[in-house]
Amino acid sequence: MFTTKPESGQKVTKSIEGAGDAKAPVPATFASRAPRLNAGKMVPSIIGEDLTITGNVTSKGEIQVDGEIQGDIHCSSLLLGDKSQVRGGVIAEDIVVRGHLVGSIKGLRITLQAPSHVEGDIFHQSLAIEQGAYFEGKSRRSDDPLAEAKTPEVTGSKPARSAESSSTSVSSPSVLLPPAAE
Repeated sequence: MFTTKPESGQKVTKSIEGAGDAKAPVPATFASRAPRLNAGKMVPSIIGEDLTITGNVTSKGEIQVDGEIQGDIHCSSLLLGDKSQVRGGVIAEDIVVRGHLVGSIKGLRITLQAPSHVEGDIFHQSLAIEQGAYFEGKSRRSDDPLAEAKTPEVTGSKPARSAESSSTSVSSPSVLLPPAAE
């Protein structure tokens, strides 16, 4: 069960069980870092302090942001660290904000912790704002704010049709015909 620490220059190998019938030797460093499959828990994706992303970020799992994102974030769970800088909309079930966010937030459970700085509207089922958190914007409670995040596409298409119909009624056939055709 216990092994002794190898002497310097000595090679240590371990066998991985469950990788088929053959047991191939694997360096000890790899075996100790091998991912352990746990069906209920995924490892969060971490955006470090030295990383800046320009564009949208999407994940099916959890995201922890300590760096800077200029774009929208869509995931199941989001943690914005103390030094995080986000300029864009955020959509997730669980959201904990400790950093700086400029944009809208849509989520079921949202927590603004003490060092957070949020400028934008919040659409939520549950909202907690700790003393010392900065929030500038509107807060709207909703039974299902994530469903409302998908509906603007449907409602957004109606004004486009009315704009098209108004532009076609304004145009006249003489404008559409070239002057040489007359």
